Amino acid sequence: MMQQASATDPAPGRRPELVPDPDVEAARIAAVRRYDILDTPPDGAFDRVAAMAARLFDAPVATVTIVDTDRIWFKAAHGLQGVAEIGRDPGLCGSAILRDDTMVIPDTLQDPIAVDNPLVAGEMGVRFYAAAPIITPDGHRLGTVNVLDTRPRAITEEDTATLADLAAIVLDEMELRLSALRALRDEQARREAERRHAEAERARAEAERAAREKAEQDRAAIAAFASTLQRTLLPPALPVVPGLELACHYRTASAHDVGGDFYDVFPLDGGRWAFVLGDVCGKGPEAATVTALARHTLRAAAQINADPVTVLSALNTMLLTDVTAGRRFCTVFFGLLEPREGGGFTVTVATGGHPPAYHVRPDDSDALWVRAVRPKGGMLVGAFPQAPFAQTTFSLTAGESLFLYTDGLIEARTTEGAMLGDDGLTGFLHQRTGPVTATSLIEDSITLLASLPDGAGDDVALLALSVPHPHTTPDGTVTATAPTAAAPEHFGQE
Repeated sequence: MMQQASATDPAPGRRPELVPDPDVEAARIAAVRRYDILDTPPDGAFDRVAAMAARLFDAPVATVTIVDTDRIWFKAAHGLQGVAEIGRDPGLCGSAILRDDTMVIPDTLQDPIAVDNPLVAGEMGVRFYAAAPIITPDGHRLGTVNVLDTRPRAITEEDTATLADLAAIVLDEMELRLSALRALRDEQARREAERRHAEAERARAEAERAAREKAEQDRAAIAAFASTLQRTLLPPALPVVPGLELACHYRTASAHDVGGDFYDVFPLDGGRWAFVLGDVCGKGPEAATVTALARHTLRAAAQINADPVTVLSALNTMLLTDVTAGRRFCTVFFGLLEPREGGGFTVTVATGGHPPAYHVRPDDSDALWVRAVRPKGGMLVGAFPQAPFAQTTFSLTAGESLFLYTDGLIEARTTEGAMLGDDGLTGFLHQRTGPVTATSLIEDSITLLASLPDGAGDDVALLALSVPHPHTTPDGTVTATAPTAAAPEHFGQE
């Protein structure tokens, strides 16, 4: 959503001043309330952003502000003591959130609107001002990251881009804070419900039993927090794709940590669909941040240009330039589904360092034909600026399936202590005797993992796609519900 504004009639000698559209402003204020950040105590993460901005721009003052209905509230202020908020009108930040880009005023005394601002005309005597809006994923401008100086100056395009990056970091912190708040409130509500239920059931609880239950609740709280965060990184349900059966499985190696494996299936224009399976290096909150960034980038890039190589290149650029990604990289298998006349799909896939997928179908003798889908080339995503990616195209017709997995599957150990590996997985697929459907492939893979001595030592994500025969269902469509993250191991289907 773009911030819309109209220009008021200017006084003689003044440039027009932008006035926010009432409907857009109302939606923006609702977004501010959603993040529940106004009048909260100081936070080290936001303070560091303000300090970093001041240091990068060699400016005496830098702030992180949230623009309310009638005030500008300072979430962080470096070099500005004793000021928690100022009026919105007239306000430099209030003007900055109406712009589509970074607002830069090299000399406030030469700007007909800024010259009357209290920070300019007052004791502080601001002569230079630059602000980048803090923009939500749905286009609302919550506030700004600002730098101020008492001397006029100019900055480069690279500087304005840096200020915009700092604003994006602030939004990431706000998103993580909001996710944590929601998880905490859910957990508090769950604990309260459990407490009341326990009190109604037991009347008089022994002190030892109460202590034991409290310890169990604390352990469950850690798992629930990790599980809640994991749920935000996976689609709540796989979509209904006409003419296609979908099934999935997700298993975390630990109930107390967040995994970096992810999958997604989402629609594109013209009846096309995209699917993706990826694995971010590492675990925990840092990997979760990169997972969220990767899913968002893949979806956004595919809406612009669904060519798989182009999509992976866009993700590669984002991971290398977004400071929240750090030095983490990932492997990704990205595919494009285009319906064919008469049924089935044309599938175009590209890989970025990910293990091959497997194209499976029964042959004329009812044995299974298994082909590894591995485009030649395709480096890790987010590791090198000029990383090449490769793609290949094939058909997926009635009775055929495509099986995708993360490396936790092939790194699982057999009874002999060796990794299952590509050869072991290929042999497992060849030896299957059941139907070649997405659901059966996932179910049999879960059975395979359960048969191994130690199961999977790493996170495992599985995604299977198959084209049913026309008589399978009335409309030829079977779907699978994606798993929640409520348990360390789960499999969902309808």
